[in-house]
Parts: sequence; structure tokens; C-alpha cells
Amino acid sequence: MKRLYAGIIWVWLSALAICGAAPLSTLHAIRGLSNQDVAQEPFVAFEATVAFIDNTLHNLNLQDGSDGIFVRIQQDEPLEPGDRVLVEGHLEPSFLPFLVATRIVVLHHGLLPAPLPVTFDDLVRTRIVSARVKLCGRIRSANLVNSTTMASGRLEMQVDGGYADVEVESHDLAAMRALVDSDVEVTGIAARKFDSKMQQTGVRLRVSSLADIRVLNSAPTDPWALPASPLGFIITAYHIHDLSSRLRVQGTLTYFDPGVGAVLQSGRQSLWIETDSTDPLRIGNMAEAIGFPDVHDGHLALTHTELRDSGASSSVVPFAAHWNELAEWARNRPSGLSFDLVSTEGRVVSLVRAADQDEYVLDSEGKLFSAIYHHPVPPLPVPAFRAVPEGSLVRVTGICMPTDSQPYNGEVHFNILLRTPADVALIGGPPFWSMKNLVAAVALLTAVLMLIGTWAWMLERRIRRQTAALAYIERRRRSILEDINAMQPLADIVEMITGIVTFQLHGAPCWCTIAGGATLGNRPRKCDGMRVVERAIPARSGGKLGSLHVAFPASARPLRDEEEALSMGAGLVAVAIESRRLYTDLLHRSEFDQLTEIYNRFSLDMQLDATITSARERGSVFALIYVDLDNFKLVNDRHGHQIGDLYLREAAVRMKDQLRPSDQLARLGGDEFAALVTNVRNRSEVEEVAERLERTLAEPFVFGQIRLSGSASTGIALYPEDATAKDGLLHHADRAMYATKATRPRLSKAG
Repeated sequence: MKRLYAGIIWVWLSALAICGAAPLSTLHAIRGLSNQDVAQEPFVAFEATVAFIDNTLHNLNLQDGSDGIFVRIQQDEPLEPGDRVLVEGHLEPSFLPFLVATRIVVLHHGLLPAPLPVTFDDLVRTRIVSARVKLCGRIRSANLVNSTTMASGRLEMQVDGGYADVEVESHDLAAMRALVDSDVEVTGIAARKFDSKMQQTGVRLRVSSLADIRVLNSAPTDPWALPASPLGFIITAYHIHDLSSRLRVQGTLTYFDPGVGAVLQSGRQSLWIETDSTDPLRIGNMAEAIGFPDVHDGHLALTHTELRDSGASSSVVPFAAHWNELAEWARNRPSGLSFDLVSTEGRVVSLVRAADQDEYVLDSEGKLFSAIYHHPVPPLPVPAFRAVPEGSLVRVTGICMPTDSQPYNGEVHFNILLRTPADVALIGGPPFWSMKNLVAAVALLTAVLMLIGTWAWMLERRIRRQTAALAYIERRRRSILEDINAMQPLADIVEMITGIVTFQLHGAPCWCTIAGGATLGNRPRKCDGMRVVERAIPARSGGKLGSLHVAFPASARPLRDEEEALSMGAGLVAVAIESRRLYTDLLHRSEFDQLTEIYNRFSLDMQLDATITSARERGSVFALIYVDLDNFKLVNDRHGHQIGDLYLREAAVRMKDQLRPSDQLARLGGDEFAALVTNVRNRSEVEEVAERLERTLAEPFVFGQIRLSGSASTGIALYPEDATAKDGLLHHADRAMYATKATRPRLSKAG
């Protein structure tokens, strides 16, 4: 059967050749293609030998002669190194083009390709790609790594010309560390390290096991037996022989921080420049730099650099991008957006002016990032702070600076480096009715109370002339406000407030009774015979939050400071209580769907990540059930959105009643729900839960005079049988749900 299939493929390739097409039927021809050549994902079919397999990440390396290629497979294939295979699939662009295999046929089993002796220059110049090679060097470090993008062990090897990472499928940390300072010969697959702009930043070898590492000369001494060196003198052991060549690059200067760094951009390529230069350079002019290539936080950079301004204007138009385009490495542009001049929009969450920089924390579709302006070095004056109301919609323009050197772990965190304060442009003010404005209202109330407190402080100083006591009171009040903003425990804050009132009233015991809550502070055991002064703590929206009490001896004359102290204390308690309630409400809104009061998609994503981690540690099984309400659009169209909302709430209540307390029900949006079912043994248990959900939704929905017939379609994804990652589980359950929906007849009406 395999020979028959191989024959069909070769007949098909021959037919294409007769028709004038140019089929890619050899690995050597494929290796000559560039990313531009494979932009249309051409179909290929060729013979090669399996040189390396990684079933954990569903990839392998194929080799024919000295040519190799990285291959992504759809699922685990029953292959072994040395198998001669016929593979077909399509090419996709990356640092170098790679193959996505759609079918693999084993022709026969043979020998592994002989490893090619290579040098560091052979690897770093991509003369040999994805082929078995043999490299000699000295092991400098050995560690285990926890990443879904590489093997479980990593050795750093010093070779003639640089360093190479050796990724080995082994968890034997002791055996790997025994190789430190040994001269070895490593046999593995030649691979590359590259950054979020798809630029090569180093070389690595993929090794199947420690057996592929042959010790040439063992370490002369045990590294742990070395004499201890003083911490301040370790530079005495530093020695390097650097033969890197100086380079000259040109481009438009899009960013310059004197004495720190700059960015040159040319078309879709941009480069971070490390420099000590403080010469006056004009952003937007053509410039050139001379320096040495290096890697800066996992990205290519030019170091030990001199810069020179040409004086010719050459502006770069900022690339307008959304948050996801900036965070997803190299998926929206062939070279990524790191270090490019970009512009993006977001709402201001907070503003911070520090001694050396201004920072604007922005929210874009629920994702946070910062826009940062570094102050010029003195004696240059610092521009005025560009204050923007919190909640305002702004457009920021600057350099996209990634903060994660591993772009393959998912979304890349980034900041925007502003060139001037004018790079922050106000587009729109904050929405009138929003959570941000409620926070602003609390902040305003806090400011008012601070003004009242300051006025009371000034009045008390003028009357009583007790500077030391007033300074202590002010420090305590400021500390209380900071603790309120930092969301410290409410009981601790209230006890601090009662303490400051006691100090201001010369030791009179003070306590606070919170409405429906505890009594906090220093309440005397017996108040009989004492003069107790009570002050209500009003809520901003009306009502009473509690009351503040102070007890004096019955014979003591009323103090002139009583009203001021109680007013200040009650105001601080009000701010503390309402800030805590507002924070709790904000937290609830971020985790729960506002219509159905069940968890939202954000909460499901968080819980799904935690459940996957727990299942991996315990070796347990869980399931994800997608639920889609059939013909929900007809309910809205015929009965209006009010009935539609009632329908969704009732559906959520019914489904929640069918789940255990340990399970989680979430609304993904619209009429789509998902149930995370933990602690299951097999698929039949999950199918039973899905059937219960469908049955409970099949019962009629009655809203007054309106009677609706309901139904739902479900889809199941079982961990780890269907997928082991979050995205895979969500995708599998979604496809299963749509497969179920496709098999059901459509209803002509709702109700």
C-alpha cells in the first residue's frame, strides 16, 4: 500500500512536470527558497530521512544529503530516526521556510545521516540547516528549563567563535552538571536562536539524549571544589578574546536617548543601538552608526557604537497597530514590530512622574502596557509633565520595546518609548459613566478629605503651636491614605485611624463601629459614667457606613478639637470603606458576566490554565463542554432583547444547577457558554453531564404570557485525550459543538 501511494505521488509530480509546472520534489530545491518564495504556501512532495523527532511538540527534522528542513506535524507519527519517508505538505515562512506536513509515508527503515563536522561560523552563517552535525567545545553551564518551546535540559557550550546552546531531552540534572568544564563532541540537529523580528541571535543543537554527547577531556577539577572568591573581586577572573568585526549601518534615527541608546530604522528593519554618545542628533534625520554586533535582552543590537548625523531629513511614518499586533511576534509583519516606530491607542489607567521618567499606563481592550518618556540628562531642562485625565483615550507614538526575550511563549510584553511628551495625543475624554470615573470620584473625595485634613492641621498648629505633634499626625494621616490606596486590610486601617484620633484628643479612647460589622479600636470595657461622643460616618451615596466614638471622663470639659478630630477620622474611615467596596465591585465585574452573574471568559481562561497545571502535576482528567443555545437570535428578533436577557439568565441558572460546586460555568459571549468539569474518569461521565445540560435547556421557558421552546448544542473536549493546551481544548470543544449543531434540524420559529 505504501509503495502504491508513493507511486501515485510520483505519477502526479511527473504529470505536473509535463504540464509545464515546476514541482518541488527534492529537499535541495526547497532549501534554495526564500520566505518571499513561500509566501503563497506552495505544496511540495519529496523523499528524505528522519533525523530527529520531538513528539512532545509535534515536530521533526528531515534530511537528504547535507540538506535539512524543520517539519511541523499535525499529530504524533509512528516514526523512528533513520526512517526513509515520502512526505507531502506546504511551506510556510519563518526565520527560514519550514514545512507543515499533511501526510507522511514510511518507505523503509535505514541508517541515520552521518553527522557533518561543523564550526561556529558554519552554523551562525546558516550554511547547514536542520541537518545532523558534529560540534566540539567546552560545556560552561547545565540547567533544566521549563518551556514548551525547547527540550527539558540545556547546556551552554563554548566553541571556537562563540557560544552554542545544546538542548537535550533529559531530566538527569546531575549527569548534565557532571559535564561542566569538560571538552565534548556533540552530535545533534543544527538549529537557530532568533528574536521577535525573526533575526538570528545565536545557534543551538537539538540532541536526543546524553548518549549523543561524547566526552573528549573531562573537567580538570571539580568546579565546586574551587576556592571561594571575594564577591568584589570576581572581575580578576574575567578574560575574553573577541574577534568580532566592526560594522557600519545606516537608517533613519527614530529614537535617541543620549548616553543610553538609539534606534535606526530602514523600511521594515529596525535596530537598537547601545551608545555612550551625547552628541546632539536630530530625530527624523538619516544617520549612520559604527559598532559591533551583539545580543541585547535576546534581540540583535549594535554595541560600543558611534553615531553620526547626516543632516538630511528622512522621516519614518509610524506604523499604526493594535495591541495584539504589537504583542504577537512577527505574525502581522514578516519582521515583527520590535524597535519599530509605531502608534497605538489606549485609555489612560494611571500616570506616574518619577525622577527620571514619565510613565503612562494604558489599557487597550483589557490589556495593559506603558508609554514611557525618559527625562533628558541635566543640564537640559525637563519638559512639563503632560497630564492627561485618567480614562482619556490617547494615541501614543514611539518605539515598540519588547520586554520578553522569548517570543515563542505567546504574547510578548512591550512598552512604548516616547521621544517627546508631544508623542501623547489626546483623542477623547473619559466616558462619563464608567468605572474609571467612579475611581476618579473616590480620588476626588480623597483629595477633598486631604484638603479638609490639611486645613484642620493648619488650624490646630496656629492654635496650639504643637509643631512636633502636628507633624506626627500628618505623617500618620499620609501613611493611612497610602495604605488605603495600597488596599491594606480594612481592620488595620481603621485601627490606625482610631489611634490617630486618640493621639489628637490627648489619649481619649476611640473606636469605630462599622455598620453590620465589627467594632474596631480601643473601646473601654465599661463606658458607664463617661461622656461618649459619637460621629456618624456617612456614605457618599447616602446612608450610614458606621459611627466613630470617643470616650471622655464625665468631669472633663469638652475640647475645642473634638469636632475636627472626629470629622477627620470619620472622613478617613469613609474613604477606606468606600475604596474597599469599590475595589471589590471592580474585581467582581472583571471576573463575572454582568447579565447572568456567572463567570466570564477571562475567569474561564484563568481557571483553565490553573486546571491544566494541576492536571499535569496529578495526572488527572478533566473536560471542557461548549454550550450554544440554538436559535437564540430568533428569541431576540421576535420578543425583544428584554426577553432575550431573561432567556439567558434562566438558561445560566438551569445549567449551573446541573453542575457540581467544584465545576465552573462561564458565559463566553452572546449565547455561548462553557462548563469546566473537573475530577472525571472517562468521556462517558462528561457525555452524561452534557446530556443533562441539553435536557434542562430543552424544557420550556415561560416569561409571563410568553412560552419559549429551548434547545442547545454541546461539544466536549477531554484533557489530555483531545488536547493538552488551553487553546487546543477550546478549539476542540468549539469544533465538536458546531459538529453537533450541524447534525440538528433548524427550527423555523422560537416560542
